[in-house]
Amino acid sequence: MTDIQGLLGDEAKDLLTFTAQGIPSEDLVLPGPDFVDRTLSATDRSPRVLRNLQSLFDHGRLAGTGYVSILPVDQGIEHSAASAFAANPRYLDPRNIVELAIEGGCNAVASTMGVLGAVSRRYAHKIPFIVKLNHNELLTYPNHYDQIMFGNVEQCFELGAAGVGATVYFGSEQSDRQLQEVSQVFARAHELGMFTVVWCYLRNAAFKKDGVDYSVSADLTGQANHLGVTIEADIVKQKQPENNGGYTALDFGRTDKLLYSTLTTDHPIDLTRWQVANCYMGRVGLINSGGASAGKGDLAQAVRTAVINKRAGGTGLITGRKAFQRPTSEGIELLHAVQDVYLDDSITVA
Repeated sequence: MTDIQGLLGDEAKDLLTFTAQGIPSEDLVLPGPDFVDRTLSATDRSPRVLRNLQSLFDHGRLAGTGYVSILPVDQGIEHSAASAFAANPRYLDPRNIVELAIEGGCNAVASTMGVLGAVSRRYAHKIPFIVKLNHNELLTYPNHYDQIMFGNVEQCFELGAAGVGATVYFGSEQSDRQLQEVSQVFARAHELGMFTVVWCYLRNAAFKKDGVDYSVSADLTGQANHLGVTIEADIVKQKQPENNGGYTALDFGRTDKLLYSTLTTDHPIDLTRWQVANCYMGRVGLINSGGASAGKGDLAQAVRTAVINKRAGGTGLITGRKAFQRPTSEGIELLHAVQDVYLDDSITVA
């Protein structure tokens, strides 16, 4: 097993023993082996959606825990193939992407329709597919924050997908249209029996003020999550919060002082718990993103993110660039280290 305490370093005691000061864990719907039966079976999701969600929770090293570890590789579009794969060109081949997810013990692989369609007959029955349907292609000049559909739900169904994913850039000029498009996509996916995953990202230059990036503030990302679950996402993907007070710093929107005085503190577990709370108190799973690859410290950073997510009441991690932008053996090691956090019974919800 991974030396989690060693990787956490000086933060180990604080992160592993912290007790939540805002929203108590007793108020949350927590992950567990019976999550689909206990929580999702009471929803309007069809038996086919429940079956595909159960297949997600039953796959990989985390099978039967109620937690998920997902490999996402859609950066070839959003960040350019060169910036995504130059460090490890073998992942330009879709087969190697799916093989990394399988060998890495992931619950699912999330990628583009082209990637998963290229290998669907070989792998769709071996690991759950999540097709990411919309993207921000950055050949438009000047670049702009928009997500456009690259395919339709029927194509995802035909290639054997268990779920579909889509991004909404909340705060961008196009967010209203994206929200409507993704809502329609999710409704159709549920009709066909696939679960839904929404990437709830904030994009607006105005969210950066006085050197602070409030697009990763707990209050603004929490609201993005709340909008995501409103369109019936089954899983929300969100960046882990790095600060709070976006509403107040930007003098924007509406909030309540209790959020900053009572419901959260500046501790990362409390901040992430506010994200969980906005996912209907955990009835919709929160998965945090693993973030960009920074090199040597990636393993420790991924473990730290996983510990915070788990102790906050989250459902798992979606880790891409930290895994595939390095030699395969190291990528597998990193994925296993993240999973070891969720397999460690001594790491409990705060």
